[in-house]
Amino acid sequence: MNTSSPLDNLLFLNLPEDMDLSAYNLQIKSHIPLPVQKQDNGDFDISQLTPEMIFAGILVVLAYDHHNQHLDYYRTLLLEAKPNIKQELTEAAILKSRNEDFDIAEEIFSALRGLDPEDMVTTLNTALFFDQRADSYRQSGLTEDADAYDDCASRFYAQVMESDNAPPEVFFNAGFFFLKQRNFSRGKECFETYLALTCDISDEELGENGQYKRQRAQEIVMDINNRNLEDEQFKAAYDYILSNQEEKGLEEIRKFLEKNPRVWNAWFMLGWGLRRTQRWEDARDAFLQSIECGSTEPDTLNELAICYMELEEYAESKKCLVEALSLEPENTKYMSNLGSLALKQGNIQEARKFFLAVLEFDAHDKIALQMLENLE
Repeated sequence: MNTSSPLDNLLFLNLPEDMDLSAYNLQIKSHIPLPVQKQDNGDFDISQLTPEMIFAGILVVLAYDHHNQHLDYYRTLLLEAKPNIKQELTEAAILKSRNEDFDIAEEIFSALRGLDPEDMVTTLNTALFFDQRADSYRQSGLTEDADAYDDCASRFYAQVMESDNAPPEVFFNAGFFFLKQRNFSRGKECFETYLALTCDISDEELGENGQYKRQRAQEIVMDINNRNLEDEQFKAAYDYILSNQEEKGLEEIRKFLEKNPRVWNAWFMLGWGLRRTQRWEDARDAFLQSIECGSTEPDTLNELAICYMELEEYAESKKCLVEALSLEPENTKYMSNLGSLALKQGNIQEARKFFLAVLEFDAHDKIALQMLENLE
């Protein structure tokens, strides 16, 4: 088990007297040692020391050593030397996140929070980052990892929402986060808060994007109300199934469906619970009913495809997966399931093609790598 830390790759030393920092106009405190990153081979040659090595070392401290006694000095030093560092790091972190270089993006966001712990924009960006990372892992079928990053996202969303003068956008984004977790009551509360915070802003001030968000928030609140998604039985059903108490969850969602028979989300949840208990035919019928009641979600098609696959209705399974992939062309979970379907049908070459396609989007996808290894 590797317990090393990026802090292990730092040296703390006082600057040599002949080091030229005139280009940065810095107020150096000679008695405080500065962090410097070692070279890639672990060696260090002080004659090759550059200011950039010091700045890189400070960023590591900001990211990983939140109790360092010299943090304030290091922050001041970095901001004096690079006044635009926050903007540059934010742009870099967002770009890395979009490219799914998640570990690097997480490190940069951590450094940004260390640089300015009170900056709620950075905290919101961190929440959005963990939200995206969870979605990516869930699409790859890595449910436990996705749940862990959802917990991180939830913590940072809460931190921003609980702050003074929280920006309206955090409630809009958090609303969708809670909807994904089937926490419709919390999601509705966030959208209602967003609407309250923007109610006195004119359409002109909001702009086209802001007007769209306000209309979308209103539609979601009305939809939750109309479909009675705040019902305690609905929430209880989701919590039970998520905590591996499927039978209790199925009992609750059936009670909900007795009162709300046309709610596609409820039929989906029933199918989800049945699928987890391997009642394939009943789960298939529930997912079909979900579609009949209005579900257009690709994940409904994916769940239905899994049931068809287990029932050896391969043509129907493939039809559902192809349709789901057409709706979300970069969803590696659907690609992996197409690979698994090909394997069940004995089509090794087609299976290999789908697993290789997964790796084109995520070179570290654990499922695809394992399946390809098994095909060797």
